[in-house]
Amino acid sequence: MNRREFLKASGLTLAAAATTPITRFAWAGGAKVTLKIGYLPITDHLLMIAAEREQFKSVGIQPVKFSSWPEISEALKAGAIDGAFLLTPIGLTLRQKGVPVKVVLLGHRNGSVITVKNSGEINRIEDLRGKTIAIPSPFSTHNILLRKALTERHIDPARDLKIIDMAPPEMVNALATGRIHGYIVAEPFGAQAEAQKVGKILMLSKDIWHDHICCVLNLRESVIASHPEAVQELVSGFIRTAAFIEANPVLAAQGSTKILGQKPEIIERVLTTPRDRLSFLNLAPNRADFAATQDYMVTFGIAKQKVDLAGYLDDRFAHKKI
Repeated sequence: MNRREFLKASGLTLAAAATTPITRFAWAGGAKVTLKIGYLPITDHLLMIAAEREQFKSVGIQPVKFSSWPEISEALKAGAIDGAFLLTPIGLTLRQKGVPVKVVLLGHRNGSVITVKNSGEINRIEDLRGKTIAIPSPFSTHNILLRKALTERHIDPARDLKIIDMAPPEMVNALATGRIHGYIVAEPFGAQAEAQKVGKILMLSKDIWHDHICCVLNLRESVIASHPEAVQELVSGFIRTAAFIEANPVLAAQGSTKILGQKPEIIERVLTTPRDRLSFLNLAPNRADFAATQDYMVTFGIAKQKVDLAGYLDDRFAHKKI
C-alpha cells in the first residue's frame, strides 16, 4: 500500500487528529496485531521485505510507502501509522518536540553516497568548492555527513559551496541536466546514476563516518506499551531479515522489487559493490551512536538542544533473542 492509497482508504489526512491505526484479527492462538509501518523506497529500508518473507504469528506488517521525509514524519506525528523508519536527526527532532516515539531498532549502517557528475571536474572533496550539492533534508544524516567531510578538509559549508534541499527521486535527473553538481543521499540513487552513466561515486558514507547509523525504527510509545509481545516479534523478524540480507544479498535484491520498486540489479550492486557499502550488522540501538549524532547536530547548527536518550532508546527488544 502506498501513501495515497493508505490515506484514501483510511480517510485520513496528515493534519487530522491522531488516530489508532493498530488493527487486530483472530488467529488460532489468539488476537493478531497488524502494525502500519512507514518507509521510503530506498535500500536503507530494505528490512521491510520482512513483511513478505517472515511468517509472523502474533504480529503483521502493513507497509505504507511514502515519497518524502516530511510526509512520513507527519504521518507518524499524527498517529496515522504505528511506526516508521526515519532518519536519526528527524526522529530526534520529533522526540525533542514531544512526539511520543521510541527507537527499538536500527534500520542499517552506512549506505549513503556522495555522487557527482560523471566528468573529470570533481575528483575529490576539495573540488566541491563553488559547486551546488543537494541533500534530502536539513534534518538528515546526509547533511551531517557532508558537513563532516567538508569541515575535516577546512571547507566552510556555508561559504565555499551551495547546499540545497531536494527530494531524492529528483536528484539523478537534476545531476544529468546540470541543475546540480552532486548530491549526498541514500542508495539506490548513487547506483542509479552510475548505471545511467550520468554520475560517479565520489565517496561512500562509510568512508566519511565508519559504520554510522542513519535510519532507525521509531514506534509510538502506545504501541510498545500495549503490545510488547507483538513489538518483540516484529523486531526479531527484522533482525532475522537483516541476517538473511547479509548472507544472501543477491536473493535479497531479487526479493526487494515489491517493496522498493527498483531494478534488482541496482539493489544487488548496492549490497555487493563493495560488500560493506550498506550494512545490516549490529542493529541494536547504541547510546554512543545517538550521542555522536546529537553532538554533530549541535556542532553543525541542526539542533540547539539534545534529547534525553535514556527515554528515547528502547534496546530491550533488539537484545532479546527469540
